[in-house]
Amino acid sequence: MWPFNKVESLKDSGMFEGFTDWHSHILPGVDDGVKDMQTSLEILSRYEQLGVAKVWLTPHVMEDCPNGTAELRNRFNELRKAWSGKVEIALAAENMLDSLFEERLEHKDLLPIGNDGRHLLVETSYFTPPMDMDRMLDDIMKAGYFPVLAHPERYRYMETRDYTKLKDRGVLLQANFVSAVGGYGETARRKAEWLLEQGMYDLMGSDLHRLPFIEQSMGQSPRKKRHLNRLVELSRKTLD
Repeated sequence: MWPFNKVESLKDSGMFEGFTDWHSHILPGVDDGVKDMQTSLEILSRYEQLGVAKVWLTPHVMEDCPNGTAELRNRFNELRKAWSGKVEIALAAENMLDSLFEERLEHKDLLPIGNDGRHLLVETSYFTPPMDMDRMLDDIMKAGYFPVLAHPERYRYMETRDYTKLKDRGVLLQANFVSAVGGYGETARRKAEWLLEQGMYDLMGSDLHRLPFIEQSMGQSPRKKRHLNRLVELSRKTLD
């Protein structure tokens, strides 16, 4: 149930004008996101109408979805050939911190995010941290990458001290703007609000899997005007 309030909506805030979406599942037919090319093109056309400048396609890579880098690049090239609009598209991956990731990190068989090729978008289970999470983060940094933790507000096991610890270690945090308007429930909303208040987010993304869900969230608003203002500021932040 989407909350009703009279605060300016995300869509009307101008947040999407020049926005770089750092997390999406628009690459078709590779994970639990968009299933076909036509839907991907429709979403990109909608992004263009909103004024979005760039979107990173970040399909899941995990033991349950072992996408290979070569296959993802091939699929991305197919989408790039089919897309003729103004929104720039780029390929990376959302990497689950699991044994497959450790193996690929060792061989540097990865799809980094950001033009500098020095950042990795990573995630964990929503309910429990991976074993040796600290070591895995250290391994990422030793390999010459900076970890970017996707949607930290959605991890049930994390508390305020965990976020502070991550920031102290140099981990970047990527917000899902849908969380700030209640799209993932009250717990995620409260955490997103706290992270916004503390200025802990570094980047923002949609985590788009299906267009209707994002369309619905765009008509919503954070509970406080200052949270909307912070989201607008965050939409301008980049890695590059």
